[in-house]
Amino acid sequence: MYKIAHLEFPHYPLLLAPMEDVSDPPFRYVCKCFGADVVYSEFISSDGLIRDAVKSVKKLDFSEFERPFGIQIFGNAVAPMVEAARYAESACPDLIDINFGCPVKKVASKGAGSGIMNDIPKMVAITEAVVKAVRVPVTVKTRLGYDDAHRDIVEIAERLQDVGIAALTIHGRLRTTKYSTPADWMLIGAVKANPRMTIPIIGNGDVVDGPTAKYFKDTFGVDGLMIGRSAYGNPWIFSQIRHYLETGEEAASPLVSERVAVAKMQLRRSVEWKGERCAVFEIRKHWSSYFKGYDNFKPFKMRLMDAVSEAEVVTILDDIESNYTQ
Repeated sequence: MYKIAHLEFPHYPLLLAPMEDVSDPPFRYVCKCFGADVVYSEFISSDGLIRDAVKSVKKLDFSEFERPFGIQIFGNAVAPMVEAARYAESACPDLIDINFGCPVKKVASKGAGSGIMNDIPKMVAITEAVVKAVRVPVTVKTRLGYDDAHRDIVEIAERLQDVGIAALTIHGRLRTTKYSTPADWMLIGAVKANPRMTIPIIGNGDVVDGPTAKYFKDTFGVDGLMIGRSAYGNPWIFSQIRHYLETGEEAASPLVSERVAVAKMQLRRSVEWKGERCAVFEIRKHWSSYFKGYDNFKPFKMRLMDAVSEAEVVTILDDIESNYTQ
């Protein structure tokens, strides 16, 4: 039996990362259908939440099907983070997660996300205050350190554990590391191997398929794996990884008919949740991944990018299925 905070899993846990403008309820739903064990909200600004900003509050939406479900918040000051955590708790999630890892300039430049990693005492103070303010378990997602001169994750992990977090997810890059640079798992392994650490350590970064998942799991001993960008338009990555971990064999790639069916499912739920215009526009980021590797796909992609209605998209998806079904 595997545990993350109070949650128990009969198998090795695979988590869907919180991703802005990606991990909305429709996308979380399809990932859950394919075996994601824990899913999270998009990350939510503490300032936006306590101001009752419509966009921030809407990110609290989730269905019972998505449980276990975590709400992730970010900010750079104790009082707003405490207030936001209490607001988030009122939505009845299973976890509240603190984002100390986002490298996006508009977040990090304000001293939030990974921008706070050059002020470890503030990280600890915010975390301790949030832990004390809510009844649900609090977890943290962070990076290896602020920059190459400050690879402080071993110290950070100890100090966050000492103030009561229930689990820690570590992304294997620094605040300054580009995604084109491979994730560095050695320090993730060092945190897991630290005899002072007793909470679950979740590894994140470059988990792209069954073999990479097994390598990171076996080599570094982490208690679970979080999957982010590799799940774009690829929700079956969770079932494929599970199959590989249990059998040592790679699962067959989904047929085009399966890809089209899941794409339609995500589209339909997106339209229901956010309205047709917004759904058709925002799902565009997923199309290249849904049909990655298909020869001569560009004309279909251009049609999908130009579509402005659900009916148009469904027609194009049907054309894709007909074109690639042999």
